[in-house]
Amino acid sequence: MSLVMPANYTEIEKRLWEAADELRANSKLKPSEYSVPVLGLIFLLYADYKFAWVKQEIGAGGSSRRRTVGKENYQAKGALFLPETARFDYLLYLPEGEDIGGAINGAMKAIAEENEELGGALPRDYNRLEKPILRELLKILNRIPRQEITEDAFGEIYQYFLGNFAQKEGQKGGEFFTPTWLVKLIVEVIRPLAKVDFGNVKLIH
Repeated sequence: MSLVMPANYTEIEKRLWEAADELRANSKLKPSEYSVPVLGLIFLLYADYKFAWVKQEIGAGGSSRRRTVGKENYQAKGALFLPETARFDYLLYLPEGEDIGGAINGAMKAIAEENEELGGALPRDYNRLEKPILRELLKILNRIPRQEITEDAFGEIYQYFLGNFAQKEGQKGGEFFTPTWLVKLIVEVIRPLAKVDFGNVKLIH
């Protein structure tokens, strides 16, 4: 993964946050009700990003002999295996009449089933958010230039959102009372991103 995040990536994460926060402000959601679903979708987008890169890498390393590629091949390269219905673009382009909340819940369930180490860590309460909000969130996160970004930059975006949610919730000393599932994902998935520094954001579980 040698692609580099654009030089103006700080402007990208700022615009992403402003769009996502404006969407919340126009709804009846409190930051504490909004943070887990948003962070869960950022995680899903990162998982999709890593899955796509590994899929391309596996395809490029193919041979003339036919071989079966399974989830073990992806996991061996540090990627979560994603069923088709758990891919970000699948959710993004679902027809308007589809139950988008149910589809995202199903995607999280499918990812957990294919990647046992996640257990029951992923959120599955997306039906609590209105369909237009979920669809707009997917569109906002789709603005992340997945073809021009590094894993480190994904970590920076995640950190930026996490810190802003902490401020929005008004916890003293920058403490952000993060759900257990989120702590686990940060440890198990974002830990390889060496440049991520959560600074004054204290994770409590």
